Amino acid sequence: MSHPLAAPAPAAPPHTGGLLLLVDGTTGLLLVAALGIALLLFLIIKARLQPFVALLAVSITVGLLAGLSVTELFGTVQRSDAVSTIESGMGGILGHVAVIIGLGTMLGAILEVSGGAEVLASRLLGLFGERRAPLAMGLTGLIFGIPVFFDVGIFVLAPLVYAAAKRSGKSILLYCLPLLAGLSMTHAFLPPHPGPVAAAGLLHVQLGWIILMGIVCGIPAVLAAWAYSAWVGRRIFVEVPQDMVDAADEAKRAVLEEQRRSGVRPQEEPVALATVLGIIGTPLVLILAATFSSVALDPSTGRSVIEFFGHPFVALTIALLLAYYLLGIRRGWSRKSLETVSTASLKPVGNILLVVGAGGVFGAVLKASGVAQALSDTFNGVGLPVIVLSYLISLVLRVAQGSATVAIVTTAGIVAPLLAEGHHSQAFVALVIMAISAGSIFASHVNDGGFWMVAKYFGISERDTLKTWTVLESVLSVAGFAVAAVLSLFV
Repeated sequence: MSHPLAAPAPAAPPHTGGLLLLVDGTTGLLLVAALGIALLLFLIIKARLQPFVALLAVSITVGLLAGLSVTELFGTVQRSDAVSTIESGMGGILGHVAVIIGLGTMLGAILEVSGGAEVLASRLLGLFGERRAPLAMGLTGLIFGIPVFFDVGIFVLAPLVYAAAKRSGKSILLYCLPLLAGLSMTHAFLPPHPGPVAAAGLLHVQLGWIILMGIVCGIPAVLAAWAYSAWVGRRIFVEVPQDMVDAADEAKRAVLEEQRRSGVRPQEEPVALATVLGIIGTPLVLILAATFSSVALDPSTGRSVIEFFGHPFVALTIALLLAYYLLGIRRGWSRKSLETVSTASLKPVGNILLVVGAGGVFGAVLKASGVAQALSDTFNGVGLPVIVLSYLISLVLRVAQGSATVAIVTTAGIVAPLLAEGHHSQAFVALVIMAISAGSIFASHVNDGGFWMVAKYFGISERDTLKTWTVLESVLSVAGFAVAAVLSLFV
C-alpha cells in the first residue's frame, strides 16, 4: 500500500552508470550497506558531524558505491521535471511529516505557555494525594507528553517534581522517574512526535493505527517502568538540587517577562483541567474515528466526513484552533501574542525535520540502488521474524549513536523491503513501527543528549543516572517490544 502523500521512489537501476561502481552482486551490496552504516556511526559519534549532514553524506556515498549515476541521484539540469532519488526521498517523507510536527509543536507551545501543564500536574497531585504523588507525576508526564517534546516536558514540569520531592523529603527519583517514563513513552510511541510519525510516513501506515498500537504497546511498557521507578526510588536517595530549583524560578520569571513583552497578559485564574484534556484528546479521537470508519463503514457521505475531520492535518488544525481560542483569545491573549508564541515554538523544529528528511533520502537511496533488496534477502535468510529484526537493528543503532530519530528513520529504510514483500496489514506494520520505536529508546547513555538533560535537571550523578534512567529506558524498550511482538502473532 502506498502513502498518498509520498512521492514514488525510482526503480532499482541496472547498475551500469555508477560513478564509483566498485561492487557487484548481493555480497557487494551488503558490503556497501555495512560500510554506509559504519560511516554514519563514525561521522555522528567520532567526527561529531550534525546528523542531517551525516545522513546526507552517507546517502550520496552509498548511492555512488552501489552504482547509481549522478543523474539518478541528483537529476539533470537538462530536464527540470526529472525527479532525483534525493528529491523524492526528501519530499516524500517531509510532505507527510512536516505538517504534523509543525502543528503539534505549536499546539504544545500554547498548552505550555498558558499554564496547562502546571494545572494538569497540580490537579492530579491534589486528586491522588501525597502518598500517590509519584503516580500523579507519571500520569502528568503521560498526558502532557502527547503534545510536547520530551525536553520541553522536562523544562516545564521539573519545578513540580522539585516541589513534590521537597514536601515529602524523599528521593527525587520517586517523582522524576515516573514523569520521565510518561514523557519518554509518548515521545517514542505516539504521534505527533517525530519518530513514530516519520516511521509511519516511510512505511505508509495510517496514523490512526500508530495511535492505537502506540497506546496498546505503550501503556504496559510505562506501567513496567513505573514499577521499576518505585523500586529503585526507595533504594537510591538523591536530594532535590537547590541550584536547579533556583534556576527554574529564574526561568519562570523570564518566561513571564517574555510574555509581558510579547503582549501576553498573565491570567490569575488557572486553566480548567477539562479544557486541557479536551484539547489534547480532540485530535486523537478524530484520527482514531477516521481509521476505524475506513474499516467498519461502507463508502458513504458520512464516512467521507469522518475521514475528512480525522485526517491528521485537519484534526491537529482543529485542536490548534481550539487551543488558540480557549487558552488564548478567551483568556485575554492578543492575536499578536498567539503568533509570537507559535512562531517561537517552530524554531527548534528545523533540525528535526532536516534529520527526518535526510533519513527519507537514505531510505530512497537504499531502495533505488538495490541495497535495501539485498538486505531484505539476507534478513529473510536469517530466519528471524521481521518484527524482531526491526527491534534489534533499531536497538543497535540507538546504542551506537544515541539519536532515537536517526535510529528510527535508518531502520525504517532498511526494513521497508521486508514489509513490502510480505503484503502485511496496516495493523502489523504499525506493530513493526512500535518495535522500531521501542528499540530506539533502549539504554540511553552518555552519547544521548537526554541522558545529560535528566542528570543535570534532577541533580543525579552520572553513575546513578546509568543505574536509574538508563535502566528505566531499557525497561520501557523491552516491555514495549514484548507487547508488540506478542500482538504481531494475532494480526
